[in-house]
Amino acid sequence: MLGFIKTSNQKFTLIEATRKSISIKRKKISIFASGQSQEELTKSLNESDIEARKIREEAARRNAEKEKLRALKQMKIDRMNAIPEDAEAGTVEEFMYKDGVKDILEKLDNDMVGLLPVKSRVREIAALLVVDKLRRNLGLDTSVPSLHMCFTGAPGTGKTTVAMRMGQILQRMGYCRSGHLVVATRDDLVGQYVGHTAPKTKEVIKKAMGGVLLIDEAYYLYNASNDRDYGQESIEILLNVMEENREDLVVILAGYKDRMDKFFSFIPGMSSRIGNHIEFPNYEADELLSIAKVMVRDLEYEMSPKAEPIFF
Repeated sequence: MLGFIKTSNQKFTLIEATRKSISIKRKKISIFASGQSQEELTKSLNESDIEARKIREEAARRNAEKEKLRALKQMKIDRMNAIPEDAEAGTVEEFMYKDGVKDILEKLDNDMVGLLPVKSRVREIAALLVVDKLRRNLGLDTSVPSLHMCFTGAPGTGKTTVAMRMGQILQRMGYCRSGHLVVATRDDLVGQYVGHTAPKTKEVIKKAMGGVLLIDEAYYLYNASNDRDYGQESIEILLNVMEENREDLVVILAGYKDRMDKFFSFIPGMSSRIGNHIEFPNYEADELLSIAKVMVRDLEYEMSPKAEPIFF
């Protein structure tokens, strides 16, 4: 009849206990035979204990993480099941109206002549943000791309005005605190000597925090012919801020399309941070005439019909 040896956590038969004791003795004999001292043996055993403890802690951490994800998923499922099937979610237009975004879009239509592709793209971005906001309210995962943008086109095509309206839209929808616009160029960001660039760039960024930073002719920040140009330091600071503070600052880079494309080829990290590209087309002759009429009206003049053919 076999006897039992009972410990706090395990039961061993007499045979099993004997085998284990013999195994341990053999291991000790093997260790001493190899010339290992008692101190080295103690150290080795301590290291084994530490490694085993780390493995247990890592397994416990993974299990806790899995349980947390499972509970979060179940919470989302319960929340979705609690919504009545006949409940109306509403339309994007309705939520734009409630948040005041529709008013800003209408101002953009009224204040700016032409630029239909630009206005359409701005509306698409606004609609995407509304959908993202609705999903957040339901506790669903969201995947909104970076809000940093690139505006390409000739000077005078309305890039600054659109940037200002975009800041107002983002502020109304809760994607930035104030929505104000700060316009900067290379002269505002890059210094003239060592140690001058970082303070200038950080000061401009500080002013723009909570709103939109529009960098006009951004390609002048990089000088490919001079690897010691101070503009590279400003770019590195911007890249870091665009990644680390994307919840509190929207950066818009502006300039001619061909030069901006070349700039992005030199600075791939900048291109990867831009989520929206908007191209501003040149005005047609009839659009320029409409702009001229608005300017003349604002100055309380009247344009003679005979002057209109000059635009064609």
